[in-house]
Amino acid sequence: MEAMQRALLVTVVASVACAILSCWLVLIGWSLMGDAVSHAVVPGVVLAYVVGAPFAVGAFVFGCFAVWLIGTVRATSRVKEDAAIGVVFTTLFALGLVLISVTPSHVDFGHILFGNVLWVSDADIIQVVVLGVVTVAVLLLRNRDLTLYAFDPDHAHTIGISPRRMQIMLLGLLALTVVVALQAVGVILVVAMVITPGATAYLLTNRMERMLVIAPALAVTCAFTGLYVAYYADVSPGGAVVLSQGTLFFIIYLFAPQRGVVAAYRRRAGAIRRVSGPVE
Repeated sequence: MEAMQRALLVTVVASVACAILSCWLVLIGWSLMGDAVSHAVVPGVVLAYVVGAPFAVGAFVFGCFAVWLIGTVRATSRVKEDAAIGVVFTTLFALGLVLISVTPSHVDFGHILFGNVLWVSDADIIQVVVLGVVTVAVLLLRNRDLTLYAFDPDHAHTIGISPRRMQIMLLGLLALTVVVALQAVGVILVVAMVITPGATAYLLTNRMERMLVIAPALAVTCAFTGLYVAYYADVSPGGAVVLSQGTLFFIIYLFAPQRGVVAAYRRRAGAIRRVSGPVE
C-alpha cells in the first residue's frame, strides 16, 4: 500500500505539470516536439549513469540538445520542421538504445522506457516534486505572456515580448516536464501526458483560463483511475494511466456539448430539417 501511495504522489505531480504545459503545446501545435524531446533524453540518462551524475541532469541536457539540434537543422537546410524532428528524435533514441546495450550495469534501464512508478525512491520523489513545482510555478507566472505568444506572436513582439525567448522557455520547460514524467510512465508514453490533457480540454472550452483548470483536473482524475485499475487488474501503471487519458479523450471527442461529433451531427441534421421544411 505504501508503494501505491508513493506512486500516486509521483503520478499526480507529473500529471499536473504535464497537463498545464500541454495547454500551450496543443495551441502552438508542438505535439511532435513533445514526442521528440521525450525520446531524445534516453542517451542523456545512460551517460549520466556512466559518469555518476543524476539521471535528471542527463535527461535535461539531452532534451535541450535535441531542441537545439532540431532548430539548427530546420534553420540551416531545406528540411521542414516535421522531418527535422523525426530525424533527430529517432537518431537520439537509437543512440540511447545502443548505449544501453553496451553499458555494463546493475541498473535496469528498462524503467526509463516504460516507467517505474511503483519502485520510486525518496530521492526520486523529491526530484519529481521539486521539478514539478518549479515547472508549474514558471508556467503560471508567465501565463499571460505565453498565451499571447501562442495566439499572436507578432502582437507579442510588438509590445516587447520576445517570441524567441518564449519559445526557448517553453522548450526548456518541456525538457523539464519530460524529466518529471519519466518516473511515472517512461519515455515511450510520456508524450501522451504532455499532449492528451490539453487536447481534451480544448474540446471543452475556448477560454485559456478554463483550459488551465480543466486539463490538470482531468489528468489527476485519470491518474487516480489508472493507478486504481492497475492495482486491481495487475497491469502496467503507466500504461493504465495513459489509457485512461486516451479513453477520456475519445469519450469527450464524441460527446462534448459543443465540439463533440454527436453534437455536430445533431446540428447538421437540425439545419437540414429547417432548410427542407415540414414533409407533407
